[in-house]
Amino acid sequence: MKDNHKLQPLVSIITVNYNHSADTIAMIYSLKKCSYKNIEIIVIDNDSQNDDPYIISKTFPDIKLIVLPNNLGFAGGNNEGFRYSSGEYLLLLNNDTELDPGFLEPLVETLQANTEIGMVSPRLLFYHSPEMKTIQYAGARKINLLTGRGRNIGWGEIDHGQYDYISETDYAHGAALMLSRDVLTKVGCMPDVYFLYYEEHDWCTAMQKKGLKAYYVGTSKVFHKESVSIGKNSPIKTYYMTRNRIVFLRRNANFINFLFAMTFFLIISVPVGIFRFFKNKETHLIKYYISAITWNFLHLKSINGFPKLVKGDNELLYLTDCYHHLAFHSSFVKSIIKK
Repeated sequence: MKDNHKLQPLVSIITVNYNHSADTIAMIYSLKKCSYKNIEIIVIDNDSQNDDPYIISKTFPDIKLIVLPNNLGFAGGNNEGFRYSSGEYLLLLNNDTELDPGFLEPLVETLQANTEIGMVSPRLLFYHSPEMKTIQYAGARKINLLTGRGRNIGWGEIDHGQYDYISETDYAHGAALMLSRDVLTKVGCMPDVYFLYYEEHDWCTAMQKKGLKAYYVGTSKVFHKESVSIGKNSPIKTYYMTRNRIVFLRRNANFINFLFAMTFFLIISVPVGIFRFFKNKETHLIKYYISAITWNFLHLKSINGFPKLVKGDNELLYLTDCYHHLAFHSSFVKSIIKK
């Protein structure tokens, strides 16, 4: 029998933990049951405030646990994970997921089959839906550069096998996204200016500008608990979804499109958004919504670029061209969590 490690290239699985070590542990237990065995697991703890991340390494001594002194967000946390990875392939996996035992092979095989494919994502199903059969992601449509909105294919549908295929898509999904180390070198790391939300869309867009493609792999399944770390309709989600919708347009729309987009946003989207907060009795979120919009007018520079990995004097890589205001976002999130 051939050595499985030769048949299965090393996959570095990177997950970001924030105040939910129990979910991270459940995810790792799920990973341990998978049929693909040549993996390394890297857990980046984003300065958890109400949790003991060291319970993760006590439960699984073979993993790499990196505890950060500040919260670097989803993008920054994953970028730190790249520094400690050794795999030919890199899988970003949310800590609030559980896995189908055979989910990893189709992702690796799809990347191996075509060098034009840069990033792949599996079918995502809502973990807490009846029989875990409700689809979250079966591919994605491009973000409209006038509205800043995109959509996931299949969202909310019951899974009857209608998306059991492999095909090109506009965006991979950050909850479970695999790429090769070569692509990481060509494109750069995740754009950490976003901190949270929209970063994978921008990353895919940058990859596509390099002539590479994103693929949906429907023969692979991952079950997603969704929004465990920050909660649904939370101040953090409201702030970063709003802020980053505009950041994405600033980074990817041309000047004319951006003017039209902001006109639409300020005249249509903002009044509708505020009306919904009143309707849903979520008026406490309005100040975060307005603050997120205001941020973009107060920060007109330093939102471009992608961090890069560089070899240092020792074996550990370091990151360059990182966003310079991550400390602010770390403090901002910490202040909300403590309320």
